[in-house]
Amino acid sequence: MANTKPYRIQSITEIHRLMGLPKPHHPLIGIIDLTGLKNNSGIDTVLFDLYVVSLKRGCDKLHYGQQRYDFDEGLMAFMSPGQILRGEENGVPSHLEGWMLFIHPDFLWNTSLAKKIKQYEFFGYSANEALFLSDKEETIINAIIQNIQNEYHSNIDKFSQNIIISHLETLLNYAERFYQRQFITRKISNHQILDRLETLLSDYFNSDDLVTTGLPTVQYISDTLNVSPSYLRSLLKTLTGQSTQQHIHEKLIEKAKEKLSTTDLSVSEIAYDLGFEHLQSFCKLFKTKTKLSPLEFRQSFN
Repeated sequence: MANTKPYRIQSITEIHRLMGLPKPHHPLIGIIDLTGLKNNSGIDTVLFDLYVVSLKRGCDKLHYGQQRYDFDEGLMAFMSPGQILRGEENGVPSHLEGWMLFIHPDFLWNTSLAKKIKQYEFFGYSANEALFLSDKEETIINAIIQNIQNEYHSNIDKFSQNIIISHLETLLNYAERFYQRQFITRKISNHQILDRLETLLSDYFNSDDLVTTGLPTVQYISDTLNVSPSYLRSLLKTLTGQSTQQHIHEKLIEKAKEKLSTTDLSVSEIAYDLGFEHLQSFCKLFKTKTKLSPLEFRQSFN
């Protein structure tokens, strides 16, 4: 019977041992070729204390976090320390191809990438938000991976870490560029998310949820749309120039303007109806967004 409790992997050496591979050339960074690789460890759920970048084909039997890979094309996925990878049938499908790059956080210590890596939001995306690569893009990514591999297979010297870090930054910058391309080119699915967001916010602001539970949170919106908060934020920034929170506030101000111009409710009553505990917070947000206080806006209709 397969283990259900995640097996924690803390080092590159441990990955090699579990996969029956020779000792790694470098203790803090490594690339494993997945083609024909078998997992005979009996472990099917893994929690990494590492950064993981992978390019895979044949991913239909792998899970990432709470999501399942539902496609069999080449794709890239990114994991940060603390995330879980789960598989079926001993974890690795027989037809899986590609590679996995493992980076121990200690390798980044005192480098330009140590803080910057946290700014790449795709490390927080779910599996169904993986990066689809064109043949040309895949060739670019594979060339960078080969450069990294060549460097840590060479004799390690005082230049090695900086050179590898430079390659890693190039890899992540290309990934960020390709994600921006994906947001734009996958218009049908992305516009469906925008349509669903608009419907979700309209329904929420027209219901009693504002009074009972307050303003919708970014996490609530993401969960309802079945996307990760970081992916939704990146998608909206690319397609609309606004964050998820800004979309929530825009819908709020739209509803506030409607109530101010079509009802006799007091500003305090409107603030309460819109989920605000404190009138001052509502007035401050309204003026920030409109340059007018709620009363000034109402008076402009008289």
